[in-house]
Amino acid sequence: MDMQEKVSAIIEALKEAYPDPKCALESEKDYELMIAVRLSAQCTDERVNQVTPSLFRRFPTLESFAQADVAEVEEYVRSCGFYHHKARDIVLACQALLERFGGKVPGTMEELLSLPGVGRKTANLLLGDLYQAPGAVVCDTHCIRITNKLGLAQGKEPEKVETQLRAILPPEESSDFCHRIVLHGRAVCTARNPQCQNCTLAPCCKAFTGE
Repeated sequence: MDMQEKVSAIIEALKEAYPDPKCALESEKDYELMIAVRLSAQCTDERVNQVTPSLFRRFPTLESFAQADVAEVEEYVRSCGFYHHKARDIVLACQALLERFGGKVPGTMEELLSLPGVGRKTANLLLGDLYQAPGAVVCDTHCIRITNKLGLAQGKEPEKVETQLRAILPPEESSDFCHRIVLHGRAVCTARNPQCQNCTLAPCCKAFTGE
């Protein structure tokens, strides 16, 4: 099986196992997703989803976030960790959306990276989920760990893994692929106790087959 055959087999197996690959972070507006992704850094999606309902009720509009007292935002997001930085980035990013982007989360990598607290992982997720942009590759810890095990990528540096995956994944499949990999990493290929005997990707997995 060559690399393209392997990639196709993995994509099809993931599609069958996870037919509805949605982002686990809950949001209704584009800027709410941006905020939720920022909060998710070094924090679980489950915790973020516990925090954001009250946060979004307190600040129900983009304007209210832009005018917010950072110290008050800190109190709402404290349990997500690194709350000083996260609260500051949220307020500054919302101000930037109003001042430079007409109140909308922008749709290009360059523009997204200009926002406080937005790195490539966040930018790729926003491009894929908000704009269905082809080629969006979200390299989180699940993606890096599992694609290394599968033999699709090498190394732990997110940008290098992103570049390797972008070269082999069909652009129209890449965003959903990354969401499915996250779901698989939580359900089956866990970091501490992978269930290889129940893994639909085992026949394609370099770590399992040794090939």
